[in-house]
Amino acid sequence: MGSSRVRTAGLVGLVVVLAAGAGIGGYAETHALRAADTAKSSSSPASTPAAYAAAGSTPSPVASGSAGAAPRPAAVAQVLAPGLSAPGLGQQLRARVVDVRSGTVLYDRGGAAAAPPASTAKVVTAAALFAVRKPTDRITTSVVAGRGGAIVLVGAGDPTLTAAAKGASGAYPGAARITDLAAQLRAKNVRATQIVVDDSLFSGPTISPNWAPEDVPSTYASAITAVLADGGRAAPGDAVRSAQPDLPAAHALAAALGNPGLPVSRAKAPTGAAVLARVESAPLATLVEQMLQTSDNVIAECLARQVALAEHTPASFAGAAAAVRVVVRRLGTDPGPGLLDGSGLAAGDRVSPAALAGVLRTVSASSAPALHSVASALPVAAWSGTLASRYRGSSTQAGAGVIRAKTGTLTGVSSLVGLVHDRDGRLLAFAFIADRTGATPAAEAALDVLAARLAGCGCR
Repeated sequence: MGSSRVRTAGLVGLVVVLAAGAGIGGYAETHALRAADTAKSSSSPASTPAAYAAAGSTPSPVASGSAGAAPRPAAVAQVLAPGLSAPGLGQQLRARVVDVRSGTVLYDRGGAAAAPPASTAKVVTAAALFAVRKPTDRITTSVVAGRGGAIVLVGAGDPTLTAAAKGASGAYPGAARITDLAAQLRAKNVRATQIVVDDSLFSGPTISPNWAPEDVPSTYASAITAVLADGGRAAPGDAVRSAQPDLPAAHALAAALGNPGLPVSRAKAPTGAAVLARVESAPLATLVEQMLQTSDNVIAECLARQVALAEHTPASFAGAAAAVRVVVRRLGTDPGPGLLDGSGLAAGDRVSPAALAGVLRTVSASSAPALHSVASALPVAAWSGTLASRYRGSSTQAGAGVIRAKTGTLTGVSSLVGLVHDRDGRLLAFAFIADRTGATPAAEAALDVLAARLAGCGCR
């Protein structure tokens, strides 16, 4: 069955449709109808800027002033009931709603059953990352001396490294720049005879065997290599990403050195080689925000490998997924064995709504400030990222500014996982997965109604 494949790119609040192709079934993080100007012109005004500001702060299990009364499960079920029969949800909805403060399950509908999370799996990856790395940590890309006058571009898995010209914007704000590596090499009068790419930090296949054949190359995924630039794009402005993103990064270094004809090859750097130049990524907190706001699959896969490296397991698709599962289990939530990658792009990924809501409860209620970074990086309803143009209609406006959530879409699957303060200020974690849907816009709209009903719920 064919469907459109589209995803978002850009900064918080910027939603750009990169591609929509009939007849190529599979992944879509947003759909071709998601245009903010259309949404604004056809819906009621969204909630106040004050509400947005409140939603943008780091969540707490206790709302400012008062935690509010604990909702009653029966009342929550009653509030959700009118939205559960929406045709857009298709034939199967799995759901879990949890009171963050107490851990009480307020609503469950098959929530313990594993289901395709789609891109909501990125929340699991983010939680695992901040359990093993600091939000202030950075990823270092270096150039070392090679043999016979070669220089070696050594990758550490920074997905945001940019090949943009000096002063020009790359795919990600605040990214490390290849031109800065070149400037450092020129300052040391390095004269390279060739450029070697060292991808050895990552192992296994560069394209997941669990992804669909059309996933790479595409607008939303590239091969995953330790050296890549601009999210796996051969050039910063490219829409389609690359099946071999490491070599274009090396060619960009050659061009920045003023010698675009330098030969480029792959090999491991000599042991103990002298470091000639190095650049650092933006902090991991920034990379997680970029991943969650725009649902960036390449960032997700690279960050999952950072978890694997911290856990001393192979930095591969399988190794990263296993490491993420182990770390999240240590946090107190078992995601189960069904997570196959770090992005949720694999159609075979399986995680239960109970696990997804449990992860969000953990990051919200944790005493570890690093984990709070996951919740604060989520898109805000009607305000930022993949939720920028949603929650603007009369049936969902109650959620505008007070819901933070991660979206997920595959063919026949729409999911929404997030946090919301109810009308009494109680913080709730929710996870909805509809995995037998038809049209994506109708499914998204129906999920938004459910989350918005939680926002308007006193439920006592």
